[in-house]
Amino acid sequence: MTITDIELIEATINFVKTELKNAEGGHDWLHIERVYKNSLLIAKDENVDITIVSLAALLHDIADPKFHNGDETLGSKVASAFLLSQNVNGEIIKHVTQIIDNMSFKNSFDLNTSFSSKEMEVVQDADRLDAIGAVGIARCFNYGGFKNRALYNPEIKPNLNMSKSEYKNSEAPTINHFYEKLLLLKDKMNTKTGKKIASERHLYMEGFLNQFFAEWEGQK
Repeated sequence: MTITDIELIEATINFVKTELKNAEGGHDWLHIERVYKNSLLIAKDENVDITIVSLAALLHDIADPKFHNGDETLGSKVASAFLLSQNVNGEIIKHVTQIIDNMSFKNSFDLNTSFSSKEMEVVQDADRLDAIGAVGIARCFNYGGFKNRALYNPEIKPNLNMSKSEYKNSEAPTINHFYEKLLLLKDKMNTKTGKKIASERHLYMEGFLNQFFAEWEGQK
């Protein structure tokens, strides 16, 4: 990175910290920071533009649709406006906003999604890593509590064939989310580093679920 790039990253960090100062605990600045750090880690073994990776990681949840009435366009609009205010090159802005618009898990329900780039693969893996393992479990239950959802209800089975609309509007118990998303992420990773870390975190989640159900049934 050039000195100018470093200054841009610092300005972006300050912007995101301010924008997300009152965010839900699983989607706050600390989530962004973890994704940013994991993106830099994964990028070491990939041929990517590190400035684009950094900006996309920092801005990927600047206006998460879950907290903005499901608006899937707001995030890239906010990111674009900020980057324009920093006089960032138009091609870089376009690439960053395309990553923001296409990297979410819910976009995997869209069969006609055509955008992809190595930079998106890196940031997508980093974001997905933060959804699994110990941190992922903590984030999952934090969001479930935020939405006042049940921990688990044996009578409500996971929906393994849901549509994008069903996924976005689901109010199912938190445990169901493991089967509807979190346990699926290991096999959706893009990079060698992402796959390795995801495999380890996946095993941790499986162990947690085994313990959870044993305790639920009064076995431990």
